[in-house]
Amino acid sequence: MPVAKVNGVETEFEPGMTVLQVAERAGHEIPRFCYHERLSIAGNCRMCLVEVKPGPPKPQASCALPAAENQEIFTDTPMVKKAREGVMEFLLINHPLDCPICDQGGECDLQDQSVGYGRDGSRYSENKRAVEEKNMGPTVKTFMTRCIQCTRCVRFISEIAGVPDIGMISRGEDAEITTYLEKNVDSELSGNVNDLCPVGALTHRPWQYHYRPWELKKTETIDVMDALGSNIRADSKGAEVMRVLPRVNEGINEEWLTDKSRYVVDGLQKRRLDRPYIRENGKLRAATWEEALNAVAAKLKAAPANRIGAIAGDLQDAEGMKATLDLFRALGSANTDCRQDGSSLGYGPRESWLFNSSLIGIEQADAVLLVGVNPRTEAPLLNTRLRKIWLAGKAEIGVIGEQADLTYPYSYLGAGSKTLGKLPKVAIDTLTKAQRPAIIVGGDALSGDNGEAVLNALGALAKKVGVIADGWNGFNVLHHAASRVGGLDMGFVPGEGGLTVADMLKPDALDVLFLLGADEVNATASNAFRVYLGSHGDNGAHGADVILPGAAYTEKSGLYVNTEGRVQMAERVVFPKGDAKEDWAILRALSARVGQTLPYDTLDQLRTKLMGDHPTFGRIDALPTPSTFDPSALGKKGDLGDTAFASAVADPYLNNPIARASDTMVELSALRSAPAAAMAAE
Repeated sequence: MPVAKVNGVETEFEPGMTVLQVAERAGHEIPRFCYHERLSIAGNCRMCLVEVKPGPPKPQASCALPAAENQEIFTDTPMVKKAREGVMEFLLINHPLDCPICDQGGECDLQDQSVGYGRDGSRYSENKRAVEEKNMGPTVKTFMTRCIQCTRCVRFISEIAGVPDIGMISRGEDAEITTYLEKNVDSELSGNVNDLCPVGALTHRPWQYHYRPWELKKTETIDVMDALGSNIRADSKGAEVMRVLPRVNEGINEEWLTDKSRYVVDGLQKRRLDRPYIRENGKLRAATWEEALNAVAAKLKAAPANRIGAIAGDLQDAEGMKATLDLFRALGSANTDCRQDGSSLGYGPRESWLFNSSLIGIEQADAVLLVGVNPRTEAPLLNTRLRKIWLAGKAEIGVIGEQADLTYPYSYLGAGSKTLGKLPKVAIDTLTKAQRPAIIVGGDALSGDNGEAVLNALGALAKKVGVIADGWNGFNVLHHAASRVGGLDMGFVPGEGGLTVADMLKPDALDVLFLLGADEVNATASNAFRVYLGSHGDNGAHGADVILPGAAYTEKSGLYVNTEGRVQMAERVVFPKGDAKEDWAILRALSARVGQTLPYDTLDQLRTKLMGDHPTFGRIDALPTPSTFDPSALGKKGDLGDTAFASAVADPYLNNPIARASDTMVELSALRSAPAAAMAAE
């Protein structure tokens, strides 16, 4: 490896690294505003100046200067110090003294670097310029007079998000960052520009003036708004979660986060179930826990085992599902299902329902076929990885399903199952010739009457084109529900002779229907005695005969398994609201009243039982090792029919009870559908 000297100390570096990277490898901090590791180099803030020999006798921007063999780099000479002070003086010419009221105050790069590298005064006495605020949508609040034109927001939106809605206009002192014709930023990742902004010009609109950073308690946990399991930090103040920020995890979310995961937190305070309810004479009345549990227990004991059933929702933790599964199996019921979307997955090897390539591994694919999935709405952070390999020219991408704007071009092959039955030869040839071909299938393609036939056809295609080989498994199922893989791993599917979700919801199918946070099914057709255990007064609670208030994902410690099979632990951020309890504790109390006491009294004991029955849950944060299996044995052969595939997530902002309670999500959903409505009117 080549060697350079940094402040007189030799440092090895990899070819292609910049002077800034070499200096930081040697342990020297280099200030910067425009430079970011995941964005292209702009070199326009000039804060990262260093002295380099051989070279001209003047400071040079280290972010844009390639490192070279035997180069001498100086980061703390008088010349460098004076140059940085001058740059900081320029940057502060027009910056307003907003620190006492700025949401960025206390965690601002400009504050930190002006103290560390700036002067204690300014030689400028001219009037400050002012810039009009811009409307960038419900997630971004602008204070453009603070802007230093670092262009981080421009580069993120153009390069990562793939929606070039932000740019720079004019020149010199008239230059300003703005959106195209003052339109909203049309991206599911727009909140990341607020994190990237180093000076408080872009801040989080939903949280404006709600907190000061030093008032918040910080808890590292896991996001459950999709099936990726993004690593997040939830900041709370008292009993309220104030904000959610991303944590760096290269294998899952890098350092980005979707707008839904970030801004859904206001829904944690609204429509909350904070006490038990019992329906009497058609109306709900508040009840004690004793009354509510006894009412449920009486119904369960009176009904035959084949006339009771349980459906698990999309946001459930593994502990709650395990307690429910153990209870209903102890009662003799085989009617359990976690597949609210009617998917045909859940039988066969574990690899048949995982995203086997892994999220970071999909970047190694050189041919990708998307079947019945829209990654931009179902998993935006996976979509950024697909865009990344397209930008690098590494992969050809084909789509069977709806024609959507995925932020990158693709070959459209057809609308649905009919195309899958007779795939164009060019698509088969592309997959066959690829070194690492991948198939990504969504939940919609595998649901419905022909779901098993579609799964079988996909398995046959995977075997034909060599999607699975030694060291590579390109058969990928993209789930959209955080609980789905965990439920499938523990067998929360119908047992022998058991009913599926669709069967359980039919009239006269059951006497007692237990909804474990299941809000995405229409239970009104069922005339069973309905019990709802959940955190919000949403679809599942409407029409329920007994409501048992549970804890939201920020109010309990729980295990979740993401779409690639990685087990992760979410931590409790705040306590449950009112009289609400953790789901597993409610089920443990209920089990004692029906005479089938569950064999665990604490959360640790429950996890021990879970990991003993299903060892995969004991491998926390471990990515499953790629393994081969015979995909042609999946599903059942049958008529594929002519079904058009669509995304399993019709509206990504309103597809769970927490999101539907969020004012920000309602506003984002309205803006998402507005363009279609306007075009229809025209």
